[in-house]
Amino acid sequence: MSFRDEYLRDLFSIHDSNADALALRLFRYQAVHCPPYREYLTLLGRKASQVNSVTEIPFLPIEFFKTHDVRTDPQEWAPQELFLSSGTTLQQRSRHSVREPELYRQNAARIFEQYYGPLAGWTFLALLPSYLEQGNSSLVAMVEYFAQQSGQAQVAFFLHDHAALLQALAQAKRESGRRIMLIGVSYALLDLVSAYGNASELQDLTVLETGGMKGRRREMIREELHDELKQAFGPAGIHSEYGMTELLSQAYSLGDGRFHSPPQLRVLLRDPSDPFAVSTTRPDGAINVIDLANVDSCAFIETKDLARQHPDGSFEVLGRMDNSDIRGCNQMA
Repeated sequence: MSFRDEYLRDLFSIHDSNADALALRLFRYQAVHCPPYREYLTLLGRKASQVNSVTEIPFLPIEFFKTHDVRTDPQEWAPQELFLSSGTTLQQRSRHSVREPELYRQNAARIFEQYYGPLAGWTFLALLPSYLEQGNSSLVAMVEYFAQQSGQAQVAFFLHDHAALLQALAQAKRESGRRIMLIGVSYALLDLVSAYGNASELQDLTVLETGGMKGRRREMIREELHDELKQAFGPAGIHSEYGMTELLSQAYSLGDGRFHSPPQLRVLLRDPSDPFAVSTTRPDGAINVIDLANVDSCAFIETKDLARQHPDGSFEVLGRMDNSDIRGCNQMA
């Protein structure tokens, strides 16, 4: 059995007590088999044999996904799917080569069902115009898969057609036994609210915002955004998803502003002024992500996001570090 097959077998039986051991196992593999990561470690003068805890792992700066083909054993496989980050025409988009598209989709479904229950109990409707227009979006692929697996009758995506979306919401509400989730990029949800803020169809939904103003509206902190959305969608908390092109796993906020991570996704915080000062107990700082599902890429990524972490492991995204690129997914300065 190959390392990959054996590792993936263990990945889906992961729990808190063996997560660190699995992370170190994957680190030692990727330190050798992922060429950009191997080169980065060499330039740092770090050897895999010197790393004995997750806080000692050097995390790959996320910018590498714009300039390098970040994948493990690239000579052994060709990408079956390519995800690109959202961005403007002036920005270089991150690239994530996917070896096994079903791994991404099934992993995302496992995580969603951990927090929200079976996909078959939901109807998914989405306002993700910029992601659809630019193409190669991991978020669109995830929502499309969720809608397919749910067996819903309604079309999932509505681009800019708010009237058709309201009709689909009304139809979905007439069906018994299903909850409705409206997934939207922030500016598109605000556009909907501006046009149809008093519509009864917007009540009694689970609203999942995925961040991103994309220059269409004034940037606002998450609390301000959610307060504005609740004026139309009702007082129930607005949910959020934390994910990105470079990852295969997601974290979710269930309406309280705090993101919760599944076992395969772990957030560690670092000193914003020292990329190698990583701690499991630091209350605030910049986010480093361990995504154990990223077996074919790099599982250890240094982001530009700032967060506050709570004793229970949940975290709040506070914004982005200065001078970092504006990203389209889940980031509000």
